[in-house]
Amino acid sequence: MPTLDPHTRPRFWRDASLPFIEAREIGDGRKVCYARHTHETFSIGVIRSGRTDYVNRAARQQVGAGTVVLMNPGDVHGCNPVGDEPWRYRMVYVDRAWLAGQQHAMGFSANQDFRPFAPAMSMAPALYQGFNRFYEAVTDGAADPLLRQCAAVSFFEQVQQSLDPLAVVEHEANHKLARAADYIADNCTLAVTLDDICAASDLSASYLIRAFRKRYGMTPHVYLLNRRIQLARGLLRKGGAIADVALQTGFADQAHFQRIFKQFAAATPGQYRR
Repeated sequence: MPTLDPHTRPRFWRDASLPFIEAREIGDGRKVCYARHTHETFSIGVIRSGRTDYVNRAARQQVGAGTVVLMNPGDVHGCNPVGDEPWRYRMVYVDRAWLAGQQHAMGFSANQDFRPFAPAMSMAPALYQGFNRFYEAVTDGAADPLLRQCAAVSFFEQVQQSLDPLAVVEHEANHKLARAADYIADNCTLAVTLDDICAASDLSASYLIRAFRKRYGMTPHVYLLNRRIQLARGLLRKGGAIADVALQTGFADQAHFQRIFKQFAAATPGQYRR
């Protein structure tokens, strides 16, 4: 029996910190063929190389590298390679209820029902690039849950704004953002999640990420790392051992701590301690 080329094997990604997302990638799909089918989830993906015969609802066309494809829950669709071209793609499958909640929080869905997207595809370079940044962030095994969660919310806000551009009313008061910042600062050594911050500040995830960056010049995740490094500086000045300081300030290991410390302090923890 012939050995399957590892590039043709689909790679799936799932993580307990993002239970509403499943990701799939294939490096060479020229031998991969799909019957027309549907998903219960919202599906979005990108063609990275090659071409595919893309069917979605009543439309059928060939699409190539740089294309973003979208399938609403229940849309009959199929993608199959064209000729013998190496066909590379990435897909993400998103829980319908979670995405409906994001749409409602952004002001696109009045009653928290999922609002389907009219376009079946997009050639917008910014959306293609945004998808790949999002995909790489959420599938990075070294990334912490807050970074992944923020990446997910930010990307799907980009999707919504790009494909269904309606004005979003920003009405939450600044004191709620301050409450979010205080919560992060007070709990910076813990495994803080986006849901935790939203609950503490009474803000939706989409508004929190957008408004927090606007007010503080950084995302909630970067703000958390910054607070950890500030705490670490104080412990190092008191002579704390680098490995101990890494654990005390919430980092998973010393290597991660050293990398982040150097980004914020332009010096290694050892250089700073000396």
